[in-house]
Amino acid sequence: MMRPLTNIYVSLHVFTFMLWNNIQPTVENEFIANYTSSLLTNVPQDIPSHTRVLDLSHNKISGLSISEFLPLSDLQVLNLSHNLITELDFTVFIFNGDLAYLDLSHNNILKIYCQTLEHLRHLDLSFNKFTAVPVCKEFGYMFHLEYLGLSTTMIRRSDFRYITHLQLHSVFLTLEDFSLYEPQSLTDLNTRSLHIVFAANQNFSFSLLYDGMCTSENLEVVNLRYSLSYKDFPSPSLTLLKKIRTRALLLDTVDLQWTIILQIFLLIWYSPMENLTVRNLTFRGPLGELARNDFLPVLSSLEKLISSSGSMKVLSLEHVRNKLYYFNQEILYRQFSEMDIASLTIYDAYMPHMLCPNRTSSFQYLNFSHNALTDELFQNCRTLRDLKLLILQRNKFESLPKVSFMTSHMKSLSYLDMSSNLLRHDGADVRCRWAESLRELDLSSNQLTDAVFECLPVNIQKLSLQNNQLTSVPSAVAELQSLTELNLASNRLADLPGCGGFPSLELLNVEMNSILTPSADFFQSCPRVRELRGGHNPFKCSCELQAFVRLERQSGGKLWGWPAAYTCEYPEELRGTRLRDFHLSELACNTLLLLVTALLLTLVLVAAVAFLCIYLDVPWYARMTWQWTQTKRRARQSRPEERESVLQFHAFVSYSERDSAWVKNELIPNLEKGEGCVQLCQHERNFIPGKSIVENIIDCIEKSYKSIFVLSPNFVQSEWCHYELYFAHHKLFSENSDSLILILLEPIPQYLIPARYHKLKALMAKRTYLEWPKERSKRALFWANLRAAVSINLPTSSEENEVQSDVTSTSSISQYMNN
Repeated sequence: MMRPLTNIYVSLHVFTFMLWNNIQPTVENEFIANYTSSLLTNVPQDIPSHTRVLDLSHNKISGLSISEFLPLSDLQVLNLSHNLITELDFTVFIFNGDLAYLDLSHNNILKIYCQTLEHLRHLDLSFNKFTAVPVCKEFGYMFHLEYLGLSTTMIRRSDFRYITHLQLHSVFLTLEDFSLYEPQSLTDLNTRSLHIVFAANQNFSFSLLYDGMCTSENLEVVNLRYSLSYKDFPSPSLTLLKKIRTRALLLDTVDLQWTIILQIFLLIWYSPMENLTVRNLTFRGPLGELARNDFLPVLSSLEKLISSSGSMKVLSLEHVRNKLYYFNQEILYRQFSEMDIASLTIYDAYMPHMLCPNRTSSFQYLNFSHNALTDELFQNCRTLRDLKLLILQRNKFESLPKVSFMTSHMKSLSYLDMSSNLLRHDGADVRCRWAESLRELDLSSNQLTDAVFECLPVNIQKLSLQNNQLTSVPSAVAELQSLTELNLASNRLADLPGCGGFPSLELLNVEMNSILTPSADFFQSCPRVRELRGGHNPFKCSCELQAFVRLERQSGGKLWGWPAAYTCEYPEELRGTRLRDFHLSELACNTLLLLVTALLLTLVLVAAVAFLCIYLDVPWYARMTWQWTQTKRRARQSRPEERESVLQFHAFVSYSERDSAWVKNELIPNLEKGEGCVQLCQHERNFIPGKSIVENIIDCIEKSYKSIFVLSPNFVQSEWCHYELYFAHHKLFSENSDSLILILLEPIPQYLIPARYHKLKALMAKRTYLEWPKERSKRALFWANLRAAVSINLPTSSEENEVQSDVTSTSSISQYMNN
């Protein structure tokens, strides 16, 4: 097929690229000098001498000289387009022997001075101010010339005589302000492709058009306008049909009356032409109302055209606008539907309908995109048996079942494009019936929901449901055994679909959906998938996503677009982070492992606490603290007026029952008799009957100035001695007093002291204590020191409500021993 006008300039760049590939620079851009759009008025003097590609386009250069290009002996490509050059002397490039590409288009050149450039392959002089064709004798010696661009206002029969023998690939003619064409002038050209651009505001030359068809295999004509009456337009002669060489014709920007278009079309139809493309076509009626009698010849011609067959294989009409006052569309639809061609394209023509051919059609390719076709198209049409490709995108189809019925009689249909329509399928009890031969189906950009999977061709291989309203792929979907490619991009999927219904699936596209945490077992359920496109989803970077990240490492590169297209969207602080860079510990993500670890730590902690409690006898101390608290509370409630305790004894004596003999025979007699008259509190005589033992102990300790503990191996074996020591020690810290006196009656080995007697160990390690001497000579001093330690003036009966605030010891303990 012919290329459009815009592709002409693309071909120039392709040619440059091909030349540049042959240069093969060792350093990137080493041989390229780009001065485009630099406001230059002259060719720069500092261009590197080794430059091979020089771009000076879009500047203000008005003249050229030999000295400017003399140093550039390696120059191969030169672009001087879009400047202000008025005269061109080819001798400027006489020292550029390798010059192959020269573009001087879009200047103001009026005159040229010729010189043969033997290696020139591309010469563009189009869009200049020439009045005559700028082809001189020296051009005939450019045997490598392939592309020639020219501009002129007149073409005479002898203008191309010097280049008739050249085997040109393309000739490009721009005909602005065109005033004269001598018939058969173009026939001297020997070229495969001819491109003609008429001025946009003047009538084209029909003779030039006809001669162009007789000159080249590929013809492109731009701006066909004719403002005169259609009756003044000369009909082509029958002899012209035998001379036409063109096989592919492109007419771009055509604005003609319907009768003129028909005459050109009839000529083309009966000619050997195989491919016709018409773009930007506007057909209109004559200046007045088109009388029905004037339209009868048109109808007759159409009927002849329908009934005849020519060489035409491909017809393409793009961007068609109808400005006829009177126009019977059915006749035109019938003409198109009955054409004996293989490919028909009617694009962007506001066409609301197309008739079904009356006989078996030769159509293999139909493209009716960007029109106004509805569900009524080709219903019950049985004559399109050879149709293979049908493109109906951007129309107004609404019912998917009706579309399926439309294809049911198309026995050869393999590709159907229904994208960008209004298709729906509500899942009602309406069965779909597709062509069994259909292999590729495009249903993208419609209004389809999950119910679409109930209405799909069973033999489909490639299916596109992109940009619809799918939320999931139903698990009960009918099996599509042959489906290999599935496009579900731009929908509302929350997870990757399984492959239960698609056992042959190889490529899946789920980009731009609503997938937060894709399933990690996808490739297990879809073993044949070789490519998954799952990027550009709002991934939630959490523990569940870790498995998907590991899946990428195991898939061997099956995730298309990894890692750039896979980034975190949630939580906010991780937005933009690539999934490849997102990591969480195994403990944070494995719930079972986390529970087991927490349970083990809890068990260890409980065991440690239990061991310490048992080792330190914590329950015993807790029980004692509770009893102390309860006793104090009951005491305050029963005697609120006696909130402050009154000292009644000098010392409370705590001892083991097994040491009672020493207490009764030694301690009590030596302290309570003689000088000082020390009053001792002893449980046997001072405990109040009816009270609990704990209450009596606490009461006696509080009423005593000191607490004397007779320590021995028997003491540490007594439970009650431990109680008394605990409560006395509690008073020591609560009142911040120095009320404990320890008497070591017998040495106590450390191993005999139970673990819960840690307070006793602490007292013996940090506090002084009196040791009962075995020698009688030392006992007098022992009793003196002990008496001095407990000596105090106790309150009298008149002073019961006052407590001595200052107690001063009269002597110090002189002998002590540290354990």
